[in-house]
Amino acid sequence: MHVHILGICGTFMGGLALLARAEGHKVTGSDANVYPPMSTQLQEQGISLIQGFDPSQLGKEGIDQPDIVVIGNAMSRGNPCVEAVLNRGINYTSGPQFLAEHILPQRWVLAVSGTHGKTSTSSMLAWILDSCGYEPGFLIGGVPQNFGVSARLGHSPFFVVEADEYDSAFFDKRSKFVHYRPRTLVINNLEFDHADIFCDLADIQRQFHHVIRTVPGEGKVIWPKDADAVKLVIETGCWSEQETYSREHDNNQGWQSRTIADDGHEFEVLFNGQSQGILLWDLIGQHNIENAIMAIAAARHVGVTPELAIEALTKFVPPKRRMELLDTVNGVAIYDDFAHHPTAIETTLNGLRAKVGGGKVIVVLEPRSNTMKRGVHKDTLANSLKLADRVWLYQAGNVDWDIAASMTRAVMPVVVQNNIDTIVSQVSAQVHHGDTIVVMSNGGFNGIHQKLIAAIAAK
Repeated sequence: MHVHILGICGTFMGGLALLARAEGHKVTGSDANVYPPMSTQLQEQGISLIQGFDPSQLGKEGIDQPDIVVIGNAMSRGNPCVEAVLNRGINYTSGPQFLAEHILPQRWVLAVSGTHGKTSTSSMLAWILDSCGYEPGFLIGGVPQNFGVSARLGHSPFFVVEADEYDSAFFDKRSKFVHYRPRTLVINNLEFDHADIFCDLADIQRQFHHVIRTVPGEGKVIWPKDADAVKLVIETGCWSEQETYSREHDNNQGWQSRTIADDGHEFEVLFNGQSQGILLWDLIGQHNIENAIMAIAAARHVGVTPELAIEALTKFVPPKRRMELLDTVNGVAIYDDFAHHPTAIETTLNGLRAKVGGGKVIVVLEPRSNTMKRGVHKDTLANSLKLADRVWLYQAGNVDWDIAASMTRAVMPVVVQNNIDTIVSQVSAQVHHGDTIVVMSNGGFNGIHQKLIAAIAAK
């Protein structure tokens, strides 16, 4: 079957292309921006990429016309290829539906959902299963460095998927994860996000309850007992087995953790009041402790003992762009982090502050997500940055709120700039040996990472 993918260079769609190719299908695709690393990864797998959306890429009826077109959720009406698909009656589907119909049947699906930590937790879970000989398939919205690819078909019934609540396509406004029918469902946490498609938190909770309805009675839902928003979803109705995680020891029920090192790089794992072992690893932060507990719990559901899961995680390498140390230049450490929601920003800085102690922490942040650009978090952003010593914020032209005005309540010096090169110049002029820079964005940030490295190296 010839599968053509519109929007192929997105992490999800690119991963889907790898899976379709592994299934033996001919796979082609196009995107508005075809560039490394996804373009390189796809071309190495023999997948032909096309720049742009000229309808000629769809061939002619009976001549090079794809059997099915998979349309990414970034595509909308008015796109030349979308219009050609509709006008010519070419068979089409969404990415999540293609995954459900062609990859997931007869698989034990382990789905990792939640506002934060999906990529890290699903990467941990896939690594645990792989380390223990389960040879799982996976599709993750990032690049797990333990594997080097974002998706793999696997050689067993087990399939780990990062289960996103974002919508499926312009013609299917259900959340992606509704298609997956998991047997093991992890819900990490739940907050308001994706303001471009959801009206409020209750709107998102409704979608999470839809996926809970699809988990079989013999399946399992793993969720954090301290998260009130998740608790409300569960109370709406859950027909499956449940396991919970709680920061506080809750009558020795479910999963808990006991932090040994303040920065989170060493902690004890407990289940029903019994110690399962101590995890000593390279990651930091309470959020990663919680991600690890969820992954260990999910792996236990398919037969992996917590002891073996803990051992596997000692060798876990975080996905790219999750507090990834890019370089240390002239004694200045430069990290790249995907955090783009105030809660994720705050938890990341909590872990970093515990790690560096009194060392200076400088944050360079691009408010880039659709929710950020709409100003939904403008009243909470300043507080989420409170553990930084100094902050530079990028005011892009598509951000329609006054960042500087919202930062008047900040407790640290904040510089707001609309020019990337100016930020690079100012930051590099003020850093010193022993400082730490964290660049936070869910996009490429106009290559600011390498510009900072080069500027600091030239001092």
